[in-house]
Amino acid sequence: MSKAEYWQRGETLDFVNSTGKVIEANTIIVLGQRMGVAGTEIPAGEKGTVHVEGIYSFPKAKSTAITAGALVYWDKTNNCLTTTSTSNILAGYAAEAAGENDATVLVKING
Repeated sequence: MSKAEYWQRGETLDFVNSTGKVIEANTIIVLGQRMGVAGTEIPAGEKGTVHVEGIYSFPKAKSTAITAGALVYWDKTNNCLTTTSTSNILAGYAAEAAGENDATVLVKING
């Protein structure tokens, strides 16, 4: 039988910044098919913290209404959240509704 050893709670992950430039705190970071938010500034080549749980305010696609509980996706091309899953990364679900004219939406990431 295989076993697993407890490592950490999992609200944050260690992340090595291989971008060649400083990642500012609160920067959205794509982790494969998931996403996180930089918890602090992460210098180039250094290890930092990325939050992978919590509720965050994100920019959303213009003219898009989002209902509370709707799945939302990160659109890397337009740097905003959308309800369109095709070619986008699942961000989580809307923690509250956002109207077409709202610039942001609250999202429970990776939920």
